Amino acid sequence: MQVVLENLPFLLRASLVTLGYALGAMLPGFLLGLATALARLSRVPPLEWIARTYVSLIRGTPLLVQIYVVYYVLPDLGIDLGPLWSGVLALALNVGAYASEALRGAFLAVPSGQREAARALGLSTWHTFRDIEAPQALRIAVPALGNSFISLVKDTSLVSVITVVELLQEANLIIARTFQPTPLYLAVAVIYWIISSVLSLGLRRVEDRLSRHQTTGR
Repeated sequence: MQVVLENLPFLLRASLVTLGYALGAMLPGFLLGLATALARLSRVPPLEWIARTYVSLIRGTPLLVQIYVVYYVLPDLGIDLGPLWSGVLALALNVGAYASEALRGAFLAVPSGQREAARALGLSTWHTFRDIEAPQALRIAVPALGNSFISLVKDTSLVSVITVVELLQEANLIIARTFQPTPLYLAVAVIYWIISSVLSLGLRRVEDRLSRHQTTGR
């Protein structure tokens, strides 16, 4: 335990890097997932094909390979993002594909009769989407989205391969100095667990709030 206490400030600082990567990838990943889900539901063949291909590529290849492609291949095409933004982009692309499937399933779960009723009342397509479909679909998708985002926190450990010193890489550097892997890896596991638990609690509250909103109609 002594080695953990001595190096706890370094581990906590690195955990902020981990959390920053996860949070930095969540919003663009969600927006990308939403756009992809809507493209697959659009019945516009070119959009459907692009969205389907993107999801297939991401789900069919390891995240580690995706990180390598973004960091090493894009510079050959004249796009050099550096370690920070390469990591965020790779993580966002990855979580976006999985979020899109959760959102697509949620939109399909909204009863079609509600869309027909909205059209009968004269609501525009945009207002039907904003006021009727999106709130219900988001409530349905929250558990699956939460799982994807929590997995994203753990997946940030892979950005260490592009020279990013996040939580796991910081632990490896300390282990290289102290030769005490067991307490340090246990400490890393506990920190990951705490971060994931806090995110789970936050997502549960969001889910409860959306459920109350749906029940009360407010």
